[in-house]
Amino acid sequence: MEPKIISQTPVSMAELKSEIEGIKKREKEPSLRVTKMEDYLNSIAPLPAAKEKEVIEAVRKLDIPRMKDEFLFKIAEMMPKTVEELRIILQGYVISVTNENMKKIVDAVNSVK
Repeated sequence: MEPKIISQTPVSMAELKSEIEGIKKREKEPSLRVTKMEDYLNSIAPLPAAKEKEVIEAVRKLDIPRMKDEFLFKIAEMMPKTVEELRIILQGYVISVTNENMKKIVDAVNSVK
């Protein structure tokens, strides 16, 4: 019988790192995927969980139309400093954000830094 996906929710890098730590405590030998993901997370040094949540909440409070959690997590991961960097991040998704809203997002991210 094939596994069935019940739901999909985005996970931040900090949450993923804590999940991997839990898996490593639970299992004697973690799988190759867990080890590779841990190596990747250690190489990019994600934000601390509290800071990441602060960025996500700051952008969420802006009430930008069609802004999904998936986009919020990506913005928190990448921490864009300019509108141009934010535009590059969001161009991989099917979402249109006005320049005014992009400026608000960048200001919110920079205020948390």
